[in-house]
Order: sequence, then structure tokens, then C-alpha cells
Amino acid sequence: MIYLDSSVALAHLLGEGRVPPDTFWAEPLVSSQLLEYEVWTRIHGHRFGTLLGEAARALFARVRLIELTESVLTRALEPWPVPVRTLDALHLATIDFLRRQGDAIELASYDNRLLAAARALEIPTAAS
Repeated sequence: MIYLDSSVALAHLLGEGRVPPDTFWAEPLVSSQLLEYEVWTRIHGHRFGTLLGEAARALFARVRLIELTESVLTRALEPWPVPVRTLDALHLATIDFLRRQGDAIELASYDNRLLAAARALEIPTAAS
């Protein structure tokens, strides 16, 4: 299962140069509910809602979104092996929650700081 970070989702929606292989989108995708907030905030910030709204909704329909439960929020408050930003802590806590449930998770991200934190936590990364 691939944990989809907003950097990959936005690169896909905005047509940026970096894109994962075509097979990536056939994999089971999961993310925190934060994904929706991050993507919509960026889309609306660029005034692309009319242009990209349908594509964003289609993307979200393919991703299993995990709620920010009390256990996820509690884990986000705990120390990390490296300094992390607030939203990264919430994403990493969601990944940790999924791993504790027995899910094999790979992180897909273009964010170097999030990838460094994932490596410190021994979270595998997906080809993206």
C-alpha cells in the first residue's frame, strides 16, 4: 500500500515535471485526511478550483483517507527521531497507525524533509 503525500498529488494535478510511473496509480493508495485540506488549499490559492476541481475529486475518490483519530493525534505529539514540521508529524503518525494495524506502507513524496524523517523511522519509500 502506498501512502500518498500531497507533494505527489499536487504534482500530478498541477502537471509538474515530476510524476510517478503509470503503474503507481494502479496501486492501493492511502493518506491522512490532511491530503484533502492540503490539496484544496493549494488549488484554491492558485484559483484553479474550476479547472482542477473534478480531477481533485476523482483523485480523492481513489485514495483511502484515514481520519485523524485520537491515537494518531496523540502519536503526533510524541518525539520523533529527527525534527519534523507539524503536518509532517501528522502524516508520519498516520503512517505509524497503519503500520501498527499490520499494513505494509511505502511513502510516496517529493518532500525531502518528509522523506528524511521516513528514512529515520525506517518507512520504505515508493518509486514516485
